[in-house]
Amino acid sequence: MSKTDNKLSQIQPAPGYLFIEPDDQPTQTSSGIYLPDSAKGDKPQEGKVLSVGDDDVTDSGAKKKAPAKKGDKVIYKKWGGNEVKFDNKEYLFVKFEDILAVIS
Repeated sequence: MSKTDNKLSQIQPAPGYLFIEPDDQPTQTSSGIYLPDSAKGDKPQEGKVLSVGDDDVTDSGAKKKAPAKKGDKVIYKKWGGNEVKFDNKEYLFVKFEDILAVIS
C-alpha cells in the first residue's frame, strides 16, 4: 500500500458526501491517435466511490441515506463536487443529491 492509498483510506467524508476517484480521461483515440492535453474535452462524470459519509439529515430532520456504497461506480452531475488533489491526482467530494446513477 502506497502513502497515497494510506491517506485516502483514512478520509471520512462529512455527512451527505461521497469521496470519489474520477475515471481517467482517454489519452488516445480508438484509431490510435494520442490526444494532447489541450484537446481533452469535458471532465469525466463517472468515478469509483472510495468512501461514504454518514447519512445526511434534512432541515425537517429526516435522514437521507447514501445513494451508493464504497466500491460502486457512479455517474455524477457534470459540475458537481469539490476537487481535492493528492499526489497530483484529482479526487472529488460529491453531495448525495449530485449522484445521478449507480452503474452495476
